[in-house]
Amino acid sequence: MVDSIELERTFLIRHMPEGLKECNHEEMLDIYIPKSSDHPHIRIRRAGNRYEITKKEPVAGRDSSKQLEQTIQLTKEEYDEFASLEGKRVQKIRYSYPYRGMRAEIDVFSGGLEGLVLVDFEFENESGMQSFEIPEFCLADVTQEEFLAGGTLCGKSYSDIENRLKTFGYSKIAFESKP
Repeated sequence: MVDSIELERTFLIRHMPEGLKECNHEEMLDIYIPKSSDHPHIRIRRAGNRYEITKKEPVAGRDSSKQLEQTIQLTKEEYDEFASLEGKRVQKIRYSYPYRGMRAEIDVFSGGLEGLVLVDFEFENESGMQSFEIPEFCLADVTQEEFLAGGTLCGKSYSDIENRLKTFGYSKIAFESKP
């Protein structure tokens, strides 16, 4: 099991950065449990041919930028067993985009959330996270917006969150992802 403190900021994308389609990417299926929770903290993930179960919880109150993350790698058989549980699902393609010596994780959602694109940056320390300048391809910092957290997004459609997205000036992004 891997325990770590994740320092992360999340942004709505303004436009897709140049060269994104040529970047490494993988299709992901996230299943959040328990299904009855408004914001489940346990995630079962298939990413390409990797499988894991993760629990994320904010370290300080409701601050989503700093979370305790516990991850256990799973075999395909273990994943298949967990995936049979009733949970809320969300699908996306994650692109690994190089940006100023860092890696941006650009999540292009599919299915009911098609049109939503989020960008995550992870940091090694809090000072780097606080001094980070928002890239021009990003629209708004939504790190503290609970309605855009993975556990809250799962099971929703774009129309469920569209009005809240508009308050940030966000419009649906059309992007033909690579499968």
